[in-house]
Amino acid sequence: MKLTNKTVLITGASSGIGRACAEICAKEGARLILLARRRERLDELATELRKTYSSEIILATCDVRNYEQVENVVSALASEWAAIDVLINNAGLSRGLDKIQDGNIENWDEMIDTNVKGLLYVSRAVLPLMIRRNDGIVVNIASIAGREVYPSGNVYCASKFAARALSQSMQIDLNGTGVRVCNIDPGLVETEFSIVRFRGDAERAEKVYQGYTPLHSKDVAEAMMFCITRPKHVSIHDMLIMPTDQASTTIVNKKL
Repeated sequence: MKLTNKTVLITGASSGIGRACAEICAKEGARLILLARRRERLDELATELRKTYSSEIILATCDVRNYEQVENVVSALASEWAAIDVLINNAGLSRGLDKIQDGNIENWDEMIDTNVKGLLYVSRAVLPLMIRRNDGIVVNIASIAGREVYPSGNVYCASKFAARALSQSMQIDLNGTGVRVCNIDPGLVETEFSIVRFRGDAERAEKVYQGYTPLHSKDVAEAMMFCITRPKHVSIHDMLIMPTDQASTTIVNKKL
């Protein structure tokens, strides 16, 4: 499948993997609907993509934790934009690294609301549009943390296990509709992920990526591009993409 003039909706598009997905889709000629909470970041990205690729872009300041906001964005799309060909559920985060007995309830709520309910809310708004057309691809960007639990990862891991289970459930529920679903589980990717996890502690976040070569956002975006451009009779259900130096959630070849 070529992406020329196809419509791609990306959540969490203002940075990291979401931004990289927007860039690679724009390069391939897609029309973009970009959602994120930080409008200034979206504006900056849209200016760059319009200048470089002459991309058609709709921007929406939207918190995927709020179903009303999500529904308002999708329902306001003109008919030519509502024909969404690709949905990339990328918005997600981690907060804290506490043992479960010391967990912060606010952190728990934010992770579950974003990583699980946010994925559900956006999918619920978009899937009926795809089913009506008997066509579309949903890509859920999850994590290796949805396959392996690691120390103090508890609720974040649980949210990503849930995301992977939802991908599998979608594949079953959507069977026969023409809509495909792909789950992508990246390992360590150098993004703002750790800065967000540690609430702006850049020094602590930087140490996560020292001593080895992590994945870059572009690596995950290129994997996503492979999945969404397969012929219609081919569905990539599940993909694990890791840095060469990472063998598991806890085993990383760090040369420190």
